[in-house]
Amino acid sequence: MPVDSAKRQIWLVQQGVWDTPMESMPLAAGYLKATALADERIARETEVEIRNYRGGMKLSALSQDLFRDGAPDVLAFSVLGWNYREFGILAETFKQLRPDGWVIFGGTHVANRAQRTFAMVPEVDVVVNGEGEFVFTELVKAYLDGRSPRSLGDIDGISYQGPDGAVVTTPDRPRLEDLDVIPSPLLTGAIPLLDDAGEFRYDVALMETNRGCPYKCSFCYWGGAVGQRVRAFSRERLRAELEFLAQHKVHTVVLCDANFGMLPIDAEFVEDLLEIRERYGYPRTLETSWAKNKSKVFYQIVRDMKNAGMRSSFTLALQTLSDDALKLMNRRNMKVNDWRDLVEWLKAEELDCYAELIWGAPGESLQSFLRGYDRLAEHVSRIAVYPMLLLPNTEYFDKKESYGFVTVRGDTDDFEYVLAHHTMPLRENLEARRFIFYARVLAENLVLRHVWAPARVFAGLSQSTLLLNFADWLERQDDTDSAPLREAAANAAAEFGAVSPALVYMYGDPRAKTVLSRWWQEAVRPLVPETARQCLDEAFRYDIVTQPTCAEPGSPEAAGLELVDVDGEAFLRGAPVEFDFDVPRLVEAIGRGETVPIEPRRLVTSFYYKVGFAAFVATTNHEQSAYFIGRPERDVLGGQLAQDAAG
Repeated sequence: MPVDSAKRQIWLVQQGVWDTPMESMPLAAGYLKATALADERIARETEVEIRNYRGGMKLSALSQDLFRDGAPDVLAFSVLGWNYREFGILAETFKQLRPDGWVIFGGTHVANRAQRTFAMVPEVDVVVNGEGEFVFTELVKAYLDGRSPRSLGDIDGISYQGPDGAVVTTPDRPRLEDLDVIPSPLLTGAIPLLDDAGEFRYDVALMETNRGCPYKCSFCYWGGAVGQRVRAFSRERLRAELEFLAQHKVHTVVLCDANFGMLPIDAEFVEDLLEIRERYGYPRTLETSWAKNKSKVFYQIVRDMKNAGMRSSFTLALQTLSDDALKLMNRRNMKVNDWRDLVEWLKAEELDCYAELIWGAPGESLQSFLRGYDRLAEHVSRIAVYPMLLLPNTEYFDKKESYGFVTVRGDTDDFEYVLAHHTMPLRENLEARRFIFYARVLAENLVLRHVWAPARVFAGLSQSTLLLNFADWLERQDDTDSAPLREAAANAAAEFGAVSPALVYMYGDPRAKTVLSRWWQEAVRPLVPETARQCLDEAFRYDIVTQPTCAEPGSPEAAGLELVDVDGEAFLRGAPVEFDFDVPRLVEAIGRGETVPIEPRRLVTSFYYKVGFAAFVATTNHEQSAYFIGRPERDVLGGQLAQDAAG
């Protein structure tokens, strides 16, 4: 929209982290816009726009798109570690176009860090500390009043540069007790939901049901390193938002909550979600950060979702299995550490779960980390491993010197990556990062899934052993087929775990399957007892056959795959495939702790591949990737097949 309107132009800029064909929903900007426009004067005198961008968009393209029609009066940015540098440069460009315009920074990466922000980006006029909806509204009104950005001392919750250039920080603004005073960005239309074709335009729909976190984990800013009372939106509001999303046929809802499943209102939310899904057919899946300490509410929610066929990935947010590291993390006494019973319960309920670990926490060594990884992998093979970052407003960040942290900023972001500390020398960190790359590619992002358990039970090969075996084998290769993966591994060491290129290769290039098969034949089979080779070969082949497909219906890559509709969702169905072993049943039996004989059990099935994986392949978002794994016909059409057999 041209900016020569008689109304003042207020632009809110947000950028997602993933470089995907689809945008990430600008929820933070939506809250700001909805709240500002609820003020009659702002609604009358301004036009508030959201400028939302995909992650990975080059700065030159971003700047041209943002300023192609000129510059607004106020430019506000939702700042996180991955976009801090780009937004700082855009602020500099903006001030060249509008020297009298205001630049506002808000978000977790700059809150309470005004001294550094103003030093690095002097073009910033105001930094918002804490919840920003009503602070932003007051700032817009101050601009409309013609006030100077160097004289804002009556507005709580901000930092700005005074007339003499000194940083002025006003008193903290009390946290909102009644979250419903924030207008809904969905119900008010503040966030545009549809693209030009009338389809939902985002990868997933984001919602908050509550704010706050009661824990004080040393590495995490969610609780502000101080712990916060959790405050919830009302059931009526959340139900209205769910119904609105269902009417727009939103497939996946992702909750931006720290501990969903902790409060009684969470069970009410799921009750409403399931009722709305029954009525509209949507949403199909729910993803969230589940409560760290599982309660009766959590178990009831899980049962209700299972009974209704609602899918989700249940997270074991363990972070470490080292007692020394847990103590320093302020997590030693959290019930989450009694995780085995929970895993067994989820398996008994036939529900998917994955675990999270952090490498590089004080008190952890590489040996203790790998031991913990394999202990965990005996119960759950999908383990998301993340390198330690020092995030602003956390205990680790504030006590950096006492822990002996040595860090470096990222090449393209502003995160502080941990290189070393008192219990982690740099050389050990480099060895761990090598392991993390292959663990993330092969296990976390589901390139291999079923082979881990039988390899451990029948061949004595732990998950970390297999991953390091692959790393060693790959580094000995010099062929062109494996070159893209070797290059991705080398780049990841320098770019702190950038696994996206490796996933694009593994899932999008047919040569990758050849590379995996060669590794299996050359490096793994010789380690497997003769009696178990046929079984493990079939488990490996099952994983290869069921990898998600990037093929789109009608494309040459989809040759031999039939487009079918299952409950309103598009799948590609392959021809029947025969296996000598029923691999899923075998893995399930191992997971239940049963003594499983190595006996063939024939399986013949077609596999169904959910369409649309190409939009997610580069994201490293394994929670979404899990929905695209090839599923056997009995899992997709189980109820219908049983009905047909009975008929």
